This record gives sequence, C-alpha cells and structure tokens, in this order.
Amino acid sequence: METMRLLAMAGASLLAAASACAQANSRSMETAGGESVEIRRNGSRPSAKGAADYFTGAVRVDPLFQAIVPARTNGGSVTFEPGARSAWHTHPLGQILVVMAGLGRVQRWGEPMQEIRPGDVVWIPPGVKHWHGASPTTSMTHIAIQEHVDGKVVDWLEKVSDEQYGK
Repeated sequence: METMRLLAMAGASLLAAASACAQANSRSMETAGGESVEIRRNGSRPSAKGAADYFTGAVRVDPLFQAIVPARTNGGSVTFEPGARSAWHTHPLGQILVVMAGLGRVQRWGEPMQEIRPGDVVWIPPGVKHWHGASPTTSMTHIAIQEHVDGKVVDWLEKVSDEQYGK
C-alpha cells in the first residue's frame, strides 16, 4: 500500500514537472552534471533564401543546429523547388543528406546523376566534388549534415549547367 502511495505521488510530481516545463519560456533545463539541455524552438531560427552565388533556382534554407564546441557538426533543412540545385561543391569532412520529401538528384563529378527519394540517406565523402537538388518537375527537401574544420563546412565551386543538370 505504501509503495502504491509513493508511486502515485511520484507520478503526480512528474506530471507537475512536465507541465511546468511545457509552460516555461526557458530554452534549457539543468542536468545533474550542471550542464543544460537546450531546446531551440521551431520558429526561433529564420528561414533564408539560398544565395544566388551557390544555388540555381528557388531554394530555402532552414538552419536546424550549429556546432557547439567541442562538437563540430551542423545541419539544416534545404528545400529545392523544381529545377533548383546547388552549385558544384565539396565538404572538408564529407556530408550526409537525408531526403525527407519529393524527388531529387545528386551527382558526383565524373559520374552519372542519380535520383534520390524520401528515406534515402546519401553519404558524400570528404573532398568529393558534387551537387544536389530537385528534379525538373518535383521539389525536394533534405536535411544536410556536415562538420566544420576551422569554421569551414563547404567550398563552393562553379554552377551546375543546364546540360549537366540534364534539362
């Protein structure tokens, strides 16, 4: 009986704590080790247009996370409208793309273009020249994850021509 009463009290305490956290405006919670767990709320990071120097067509970049030392990984959600694509580029430590929606394309320099679909995970090794974007008729959204070296995550190169893109 005492155990049931203690479990009920603990459950009530957990519910109260969860409710307080849900209502709090604070972005972090203190952990046992003194470090905080940070929650970055949706909408707190503005979307940006993909820079015309690095993209062809309409591209939206939604930053998801930046590396916090000692970590060096950052990520963003990138949406390419039909026909939009990145310029050729490389990453010093490689890149992972997780396709979330639509139909896309990816190509490594000197190799055939490949289609990518939701659920596909693409690994681009360090220093490999490549591009990625939407198909000509369908938008594509992927999460791009990469690490920085001395603050640098990408080396942008020339734009992908219509002929390279396959139009």
